[in-house]
Amino acid sequence: MSTQAREALRHLTAALEAHLEAVESRRSAEDATVDDAFDAVAEAFERYEDELDSGFGESLPIVLDDDPAEAFDDDDGDDDSDSDDSDDSDDSDDSDDSDDDSDSDDDDVADEDLDGHATENEDEMDDDIESFDLR
Repeated sequence: MSTQAREALRHLTAALEAHLEAVESRRSAEDATVDDAFDAVAEAFERYEDELDSGFGESLPIVLDDDPAEAFDDDDGDDDSDSDDSDDSDDSDDSDDSDDDSDSDDDDVADEDLDGHATENEDEMDDDIESFDLR
């Protein structure tokens, strides 16, 4: 099985190189070649991850979004968090104690925004850990 994982890795590397070439030779913002290369990278990544999982029981620390358009949605909070940071720095001059509480709340909200697309269930993850035997 290690040969299948190695072959999947070669395919992923080739897909990444093809994607870079497509981006470098892009003719417009909506170039179909770049979109095709993007899809090829996603497919090659999934194949490599599947081979790692089936052959070695390993995973990668990378999660692909099911819908790439959501990753660049205007409602993701990136612009809002920048404006909140500037507001927080202005507020920190007024009172330190109240801002510390609101900063932690803002951090929690920012974390929720970042992980809003995640579909992992922590209880299921705990079950996986309990069933894993190192012996």
